Amino acid sequence: MKAYLILEDGTVFTGVSIGSTEEVISEIVFNTSMTGYLEVLTDPSYAGQAVVMTYPLIGNYGICHEDMESAKPWPKGYIVRELSRIPSNFRSGDTIWHFLEQNNIPGICKIDTRALTKRLREKGTMNGMITTKEYADLSDPISRIKAYHVKGVVMETTGKETVSLPGNGKRVALLDLGAKGNIARSLQKRGCQVTVYPADTKAETILAAAPDGIMLSNGPGDPAENTTIIEEIRTLYESDVPIFAICLGHQLMALATGAATYKLKYGHRGGNHPVKDLETGRVYISSQNHGYAVDANTLNPSVAAPAFVNVNDGTNEGLTYIGKQIFTVQFHPEACPGPRDSEYLFDRFIKMMGGEQ
Repeated sequence: MKAYLILEDGTVFTGVSIGSTEEVISEIVFNTSMTGYLEVLTDPSYAGQAVVMTYPLIGNYGICHEDMESAKPWPKGYIVRELSRIPSNFRSGDTIWHFLEQNNIPGICKIDTRALTKRLREKGTMNGMITTKEYADLSDPISRIKAYHVKGVVMETTGKETVSLPGNGKRVALLDLGAKGNIARSLQKRGCQVTVYPADTKAETILAAAPDGIMLSNGPGDPAENTTIIEEIRTLYESDVPIFAICLGHQLMALATGAATYKLKYGHRGGNHPVKDLETGRVYISSQNHGYAVDANTLNPSVAAPAFVNVNDGTNEGLTYIGKQIFTVQFHPEACPGPRDSEYLFDRFIKMMGGEQ
């Protein structure tokens, strides 16, 4: 069946429908990872978006359910060049086509994803529609496409109940802002007892449990819209509990302490982003997935100092908080998919809590 990707600038790509045939409008973003498409699909940070995979062949090793980063996939749409119909992997339990269909995610293949990615890089992230309907007049779909906004996605993706995960070491409170599963697993691997709290949990509830440390997770959407959560994170900042924050958590901590965030032209999404540690000068290859960044020019130098910078475009990639046991990073040290170069940051967090490095 034919399918169409209509961008808000009027560009139309014609391809083949995959997964669900439902018509969907979303923000269109691209990911440059060569592997890890299942982890990308199940990353809650993609809520409200359709993902373009720049690697041309997707689905060749099928669906390995134990590699999922959350219980379900989150993108509103999926866009690829070639979709493998017959996976080759002894761990595979399903095809990606059936996985998309089961989860009611529409997609499109057989389009020029290189041309699409170049357009998104040149013009910036755009909204778009995936549809199997051929529109003779684009005025109606384009008006609906332009009116779309990603909003309310943190509360859509967060867990609904507090969950305790076993461990014999330090007790960590993980604020689930749309967390990938490997954040909790990375802490558990270091012996931590992890308590996962929904995003709307009050700071006083977390602090009343007297955790040894607090983890602020990744998550989707515009950080600045989460005003209530930002207020609670301010209270956490004012405590003396060690805090480590990743991605959205990094942005929210910056907002809670008076800095500003802004939307990047087309974001950072992939497993090959170099970040420089400003203390050591060492460069790490990182996994990233974000469309917003902290404006380093708005930092109060008595509150926070830049700790990492993106080697490609100079954007902020991490902060150290003055006089506090708090550090935050924009990239993903837990990776999945991606390089594990920066996993040591979890060890730094354990040491900050008084544990062994």
